[in-house]
Amino acid sequence: MPNKFMLETLLDIEVAYATAEQQIIVTVKLPEGSDVGAAIAASGLLARFPELTNSALNVGIFAHTCKLTQPLKQSDRVEIYRTLRHDPKEARRQRATKR
Repeated sequence: MPNKFMLETLLDIEVAYATAEQQIIVTVKLPEGSDVGAAIAASGLLARFPELTNSALNVGIFAHTCKLTQPLKQSDRVEIYRTLRHDPKEARRQRATKR
């Protein structure tokens, strides 16, 4: 019979997002079994940065892209990626032609 006083295991998760001006890392505690989407929602970053919409997020865990439904493990760092303003290859070509 389960003990009604058993403590729920909480995961320590970091959620990171960077703009051109700043990097924000928020630490959240979530129940075991939570996913990337839950961590982002708990971080408050969606409200803080209106340009982020949950449906169009590119995300990853420690630089490996994943889906919002990816389960989390203790000490994971969820990263929210922003779209690039310039194609890095094209920017390199433009710099090379200026020389």
